[in-house]
Formats: sequence, structure tokens, C-alpha cells
Amino acid sequence: MTDSIVRKRGLLPRLILGVATMLLSAAALASEEGNLQQAGVDLNDRASLQRGAALFMNYCSGCHSLKYVRYARIAQDLGLSEDEVMNNLNFTGAKIGDHVLSAMPPELAKEAFGKAPPDLSLIARVRGSDWIYTYLKSFYVDESRPVGWNNTLFPNASMPNPLWSLQGIQQPVYGKKTESGELPVEGFTLSQPGRQTPEQFDRTVRDITAFLEYVGEPVALERERVGVWAVLFLVFFAFMAWLLKNEYWRDVH
Repeated sequence: MTDSIVRKRGLLPRLILGVATMLLSAAALASEEGNLQQAGVDLNDRASLQRGAALFMNYCSGCHSLKYVRYARIAQDLGLSEDEVMNNLNFTGAKIGDHVLSAMPPELAKEAFGKAPPDLSLIARVRGSDWIYTYLKSFYVDESRPVGWNNTLFPNASMPNPLWSLQGIQQPVYGKKTESGELPVEGFTLSQPGRQTPEQFDRTVRDITAFLEYVGEPVALERERVGVWAVLFLVFFAFMAWLLKNEYWRDVH
């Protein structure tokens, strides 16, 4: 009876389509994750988070906001004074208690890039740190694109490479043409060196990634610190409960 009702209402084709879409999405995600580089971020490395904050503000905050995070919270969590934050991380004239907003008006950003750049407060929770790390290292010159850049992880993005002066300019190395006539990018060559060596640039991208992972869940730092004490308390409580049990059953016997 249930099967006939589903068929009568036309729900069965929708269910089949929904399941097929989920399977295809999962397969695409698995394929994408298979190409990701390991970021290896450490949220306990405060120096890395501080460098990442400075790099983000200098190279990313001109277009992207962090609307769920306040300057005061960054100062507190990263061990920075109010003066250090306001003098080195605040380029918009905001107050210490304000949220981190982009310096570029949304209307101007939409005119320049076709759409307003997204807020990055939760990008690490949505995409993952490995995705961010790989994305920032996957830009290459593409003169066919309006912005002059493309990205192997996120093709046809309307975003130029914000770190090109540090990384240098990557030219694509194409593989064999596919049946559809496309030329897949299989690697890069550095046609113009940047201000950093590849090793230094890896650390730069890792620091930015670490900062964005922190921004996605600032409470994670406190949770890890509290978690250690919570585990120690549970161990102590279990030991005291064991002693109490032994003492109680000794009187019973």
C-alpha cells in the first residue's frame, strides 16, 4: 500500500533523483578531497595564528570580511594587546569591539568582480583547512579569464591571486587533451619568482589557513585547554568512585 501511494503521488522518481544527486555529490567531493594537500595547521601555535592574522588583514581583508569575529576576540585569543591589534590589524578605522569587515564596499566589489566576495568567517568549517591551503597554492595565469587568473581546485573563480607577489607567477603545465577537447592542468612552472621561496610561501599559506580555521571556531582554543582538565577530573572522579566502591562492599561482606 505504501509503495502504491508513493508511486501515485510521484514521489518515487523524486526519491530516486535525490539519492542519485547525493551519490554524485559524494563522489565529486571524494574526488576533490583526493587532490588536496595536507595543511598541517596547529591551533596551539600562537605565533602561526598571529602571523596568519597579519597576513589575512594585509592580503585578504581588502575584499573579504570576518563578520562573526570581533577585533577584541582576536586580541584576547591570540595574546595581542589592544594597541597591537588596532595599529597592525585594523585598516578600516573600526573600534576594538567591532566585527572585522572588509574595507571594500559591497557595491564596488560586485562591480569589480561580478559579485561581492564572500565572508570568510566560516570557510574553514565549510571547506576544511586542507581545501583552503590547496586553493591558495593553486592559482595560475589564464589570459582567457577576465581577472587574468584561474585556479585548479576552484576553476573559473572570479578571484585573482591575492598572494602572487609572495608566491610568484605560476604558468600551467597542460596534460593530454580530453575527449571533450579540454586541456587539463597537471602542474605548474614558476615563470616569475615571488618575494618568498617555496618553503617560505608554504608557511605563509599554512599561517593564513590556521588563522581561518581559528576564526571558524574561536572557542576551539578554549575547548582544548578545558578538555585537558575535564579528562583529568574524570580520571580523578573514577579513582575516587573505585575507592568508595571498595570501601562500601568491604562492609557488606
